[in-house]
Amino acid sequence: MIPAVEVCIDLNALKHNLQRVKQSAPQSKIMAVIKANGYGHGIVRMAQAMSEADAFVVARVDEALRLREAGIDKMLVVLEGFFEPADIELMANQSIQAVIHHPSQIDVLEHCSLPQPLNVWLKIDSGMHRMGVSAGLAPSAWWRLQDCDAVDEVRLMTHLASADEPDSEQTTKQLACFQAATAGLVAERSIANSAAILAWPESHADWVRPGIMLYGVSPFEAQEAQAYDLQPVMTFSSHLIAVNRFREGETVGYGATWVCPENMSVGVVSCGYGDGYPRHVAEGVEVLLNGQRVPLIGRVSMDTLCVDLRSQPQAQIGDKVVLWGSGLPVEEIARKASTIPYELLCRVAARVAFRES
Repeated sequence: MIPAVEVCIDLNALKHNLQRVKQSAPQSKIMAVIKANGYGHGIVRMAQAMSEADAFVVARVDEALRLREAGIDKMLVVLEGFFEPADIELMANQSIQAVIHHPSQIDVLEHCSLPQPLNVWLKIDSGMHRMGVSAGLAPSAWWRLQDCDAVDEVRLMTHLASADEPDSEQTTKQLACFQAATAGLVAERSIANSAAILAWPESHADWVRPGIMLYGVSPFEAQEAQAYDLQPVMTFSSHLIAVNRFREGETVGYGATWVCPENMSVGVVSCGYGDGYPRHVAEGVEVLLNGQRVPLIGRVSMDTLCVDLRSQPQAQIGDKVVLWGSGLPVEEIARKASTIPYELLCRVAARVAFRES
């Protein structure tokens, strides 16, 4: 059975993008970020394919456990750390490293006994103001962790709020804040996300944490992935399931919002917001039909969307339609939907078939 809608994952593109990280930060080790089910690409699939990464980063403990259960034995780092004392022993037993981002987590560690100590990352709030120990408390937090029997190695990290804005003073201020807060503390450090890897070489430090660039998407709003020699890993596609002929003045779709300007053919594509395609896309957004761009018309429905076939009179039922991916950057669709590529990649629905190439 041919799937109505499918995602093709290009593992060669993923490996190419990992090499681009190495080329951009040759002196740094790589923690590949595969949280949120590998940005919608499949967390285990991504880990297995990126064997050349030095470590993997996830958001939550259950994601790390899933990787361990799948046989992934690389260093794993959990960005949200632990939620309760029971998590700590579980993480220590599975050699999963915790990010310590709040003093309350240090309190818990100081009062727990482990058969083997936990490796941790002390996250410092250098200006993001989301998660992290305040810069002024960084030295005392560091020494508390150093003196804690439940802790073995302590590393340092921070997160940049505006690295995707190359002219922003925010990043310069954050780098200076992190340097001052960690002065005299001997430990490996991690600062750079995808945008910083490409635009802020002074942030590379011992470890870099690439996320979106691994999946072939630009971290910068003004430029697309091709400008950085990044290749799309996900191609989201479907097929025409109907070709209809309508007269001038007839309407298409819910709300009768789109009116045929002339006698014309309209294609129906088996993909909608129930599959993860954004419902609120702006007029003029396009798809690739047999490799050629055609515009969407009318409203996106749960299971279908319609396209203008006036430029493709030869189109037939069964013809392939690319919603985003190879030949049609997901960044472009995200802009038309007033969102970011991260969201589109992460919300592809469970009913969509996945395959690898």
